[in-house]
Amino acid sequence: MLVILGLIVVAFGAFLWLGGGSLLIWFGRLPGDIRIERPGFRFYAPIVSMLLVSVVLSLLLWLVRRFGG
Repeated sequence: MLVILGLIVVAFGAFLWLGGGSLLIWFGRLPGDIRIERPGFRFYAPIVSMLLVSVVLSLLLWLVRRFGG
């Protein structure tokens, strides 16, 4: 079951890498994500976006463990 989950994650990553990222243009621009851009300096800390990813992946793994066997 974890192999299937891994394949889904790899497929999603390949989809984003090949240009499907335009569907997630909002990702990384949520309230709470820190973005500072100045001439010669760029700082980016997607705090809320990574919290969202963590919650979603934790939920998926919990579901796999709960119902996967």
